[in-house]
Amino acid sequence: MPSGTYLHVDGGLEERFQCAPGPGGWRYTSNRPDGVRVDLVVDARWRQIRVEVVTPSWWVRGGVTGAEVAWVRAAGETGTEHAERASGFLSDSPGFLVAVARSLGLDDGAQTDVRLVRLSGPSLAPLTALWRWRRAGTSTYETETEPLPVAQYEVTDLSTGEVETVHLAGDVVLAAPGIELVALESPPNLSG
Repeated sequence: MPSGTYLHVDGGLEERFQCAPGPGGWRYTSNRPDGVRVDLVVDARWRQIRVEVVTPSWWVRGGVTGAEVAWVRAAGETGTEHAERASGFLSDSPGFLVAVARSLGLDDGAQTDVRLVRLSGPSLAPLTALWRWRRAGTSTYETETEPLPVAQYEVTDLSTGEVETVHLAGDVVLAAPGIELVALESPPNLSG
């Protein structure tokens, strides 16, 4: 069960995380010193079936329901329901990068466009947009225990044309824009 720490470079915040495969999928939980918490559960096909993101003032709970993403967003007890035709959520937590990449199941050189609801800032403002994910390739690195395959994804925000690179080893983000893996206490899960 991988656990460790990501550093959000821009704000200097550490995100302490744990992730693990479960009976029917995978779960990622994390918390940060600024009060942001994430609980992300995916099914066996890596669809985001239960998502909870909490900041000190706002919270979002939702998940994929068929071809839509449904969620409730609130600043207190009573929230507003929303639904959007999309494949899942994206936020600044690296767990969402893992879930989206794995749900696409791309081979090296393949690409696809995917609609996602991005939750931004302390108010978790939702914005639905289209991204192009391309699996640029896989490199294998020798380690003390077994070879470690690292997949490189080029992620293009089709509304701005901005391209970012994400490096994944199984269910752990090794590097992404604004994210550094600064501690990993056990190896990533490579199956699934």
